[in-house]
Order: sequence, then C-alpha cells, then structure tokens
Amino acid sequence: MMATPLPAPSRPQVYRHFHRIAWLAVALTFGVIVFGAFVRLSDAGLSCPDWPTCYGRAAWPQATQDVSDHAASAIRPFETAKAWREQVHRHLAATLGVLVLVLALLAARRRRFGVATVLVASALVAAAIPLYMRGQVLPALLVAGLGEALLLVAAMRWSGMGGTDARAGAAPDLANVAALTLAVVIFQALLGKWTVTMLLKPVIVMGHLLGGMLTFSLLAWMAWRATHLPIVHADAAQLRRWLLAGVAALGVQIALGGWVSANYAALACGAGGWITAQPHYADFPKCVGQWWPPTDFREGFVLWRGVGVDYEGGVLDGASRIAIQMAHRLFAIVAAAMLLAASWRLARMPGLRGWALLLALLTLIQVLLGVLNVKLSLPLPVAVMHNGGAALLLFVLVSLLARLRRP
Repeated sequence: MMATPLPAPSRPQVYRHFHRIAWLAVALTFGVIVFGAFVRLSDAGLSCPDWPTCYGRAAWPQATQDVSDHAASAIRPFETAKAWREQVHRHLAATLGVLVLVLALLAARRRRFGVATVLVASALVAAAIPLYMRGQVLPALLVAGLGEALLLVAAMRWSGMGGTDARAGAAPDLANVAALTLAVVIFQALLGKWTVTMLLKPVIVMGHLLGGMLTFSLLAWMAWRATHLPIVHADAAQLRRWLLAGVAALGVQIALGGWVSANYAALACGAGGWITAQPHYADFPKCVGQWWPPTDFREGFVLWRGVGVDYEGGVLDGASRIAIQMAHRLFAIVAAAMLLAASWRLARMPGLRGWALLLALLTLIQVLLGVLNVKLSLPLPVAVMHNGGAALLLFVLVSLLARLRRP
C-alpha cells in the first residue's frame, strides 16, 4: 500500500533546538565509535594505564622524560605515538557526555523535580571520580551507582508523555529516553575505565562496543522523534517487526565482532594459521585450509577468566580463536540474510524503496569489508570502516523504527 499523509502524533514537547543538539550528539557518537575502533585496532587501548588522566595529565605527555616520576610508568612504558589516541578518545567521549547531559536537562524540564533529578544524579557521578583517583574504589563505585540508579528510576517513572502540567494526550517530551541515554553514557564511562584497569578483559571490551552502539541508537531515535518527520504507513506494524528482527540479528553480529576483536581472533584463519605448520595466508572462505578446522567453542566463549591478566594480544590458543572466528563468519550469513530480507520487504512498499536500497547496499558493503579484513590481513582502515559500517546499518534500522507510524 502507498504511504499516506494521514495525521501523525504531534511534535514532542521539547526545547525548539533540541533536535539540533540531538543530531550533533548523533554525529559525535558516530565519531567516537569510529575513533574508538581506531584506538582498539591500533593496540592503543592500554597506552594510558591510569584513568581518567594519562600518566597524571589531563591531556597526554609529549616525551618519555615527562612521565618518569609517575606511578603509571611502572605499569606500562610510555608510547608517544599511542597515548594521544587513547586520551583524545576519552576527551571526545567526555564531550559527548556533556551533550547528553544537556539533552537530559532540556527533556526533563517539564517534569516535577526533573531537572533536579538529573543534576543530583550527575553530581553524584562527578563526585565519584575524585574518590576513585584517591584510591577509594568501593566508595566511588557506590556513589556512581547511586547516581545511575536515580536516572534509571526516573527513566522508568517518566512515561514519555507530557509533564505534570500537561493534559491527557499531550505530545511526548522524550524525558524517559533522555534519562536512559544519560545513564547508558555514564555506564559507558565506567566500562571505559574498566577496559584500562582490567587490562582489556574481552567481556568489558565487547560490552564497551555494545554500549557505544546502544548510545548511538538511543540518540538517533531521539533525534528523529524531535525532528518530527514521521512516515505514516498502513503496514507500519508489520514493517516494525521486520526491522526489530534486523536489529536483533545485527546486535548479535556486532557482539560477535566485538568478541573477535577483543580476543584477537580476526586472523585466526589467516596468515600462518594456528594449527597446521603450513602457511595459509588470508584463508577465505576456508579456514587454515579446511572447511571446518578443529575448534574449541567451550574455551573460546568463556566470558569471565578472573582479574589481573593482561589480555593485550590475546590469551587463547588457536582452536579457541578459530571457534570465535567461525561463529562470527557463520552468523554473518544469518544477519546478512535477515537484513536483505528486511530490505526486500521495504522495497515492496512505495515511498520506502530508497531506504530499502540503502539498507541492502550497506549490508553488501559490510560483508565485503569483512571479507577484505581477512584477505588483506586486517588493514587498519578497512577494519575501522567495518566498525563504522555496523553503526551505519544500525542507524538505518533505528531511523525507520523511529519514523514509522500507523495511520
């Protein structure tokens, strides 16, 4: 059926420039995701062993002699070429946190005690940082946890409709989503800290990637809702089911990709192999010369291995890394099929064929980038683009979910 310009829900009750700030946050989040992939894939994730400073500096040291008297230098030698990457990523993420805080304050201003709730929660989280830097880890965690709890309770209580002074049936004010997004960003900061302090523990690294994608999705959803450009369609409910299935499949594949990266399994089937003595350079679609080489899925997918282990470079044997790589390859087929099926369903709807073409094109490019990662032995630009491609696919799906409405 054809899309029709029937009445849609009214414009959200938010600050008139809310959508501009939201779109700025969306763009910055995409930049943080891509730059974070650059940091991780260039092995710079532990280049600043302390947090939130870098060898005690708000920016980063310029030379080795600048850090010789700092305690962090005993943890890891200073590398000029890498330290700036990690600290720039932290500053970009902090800037994003400020933008999300502004959005939460603007969205909650119509709620009773809304602004006060957001400010108190943010103050608690801010107070936890100096506590942590003084070595009071448990009090810092408790204070930050209290701030998180306030935001999560507020997000659950605020239904998304107009504030306490609004009449029944008022337009949404996005307060619940904004509060949830702020809570996710704060937890992202904790994951960033734990990524360093727990020495690149794979489950933390994977969680950090998923948290970034979740932040990106929530901000994109808010930006579209605040922009108020609905797509009113009679089959919106059915289309949303297809899109939600696509989001679920893509989410699992992103998690598997994060697990591959965190365990340094991207080239498990590539140069030199892990099992046979003969080299198998850039082996695809086979893996170390076999369609199904020896694998150890039990060991490859252990989520928690204790603390104190440095995971840089990976700790798993070849069979475990191959299991991770094969899981990522096989589910890529499932995810690609699901996304292409969703694009085919969209293509049958007049007015949505442009979105369908974009979704199909991004899916095929993402598959190609994954193959090139193996065939070219994980070149940094291709690997970073592969992360960015996943974010763009998520953006298309979330955009349609945010905009589709039933008549």
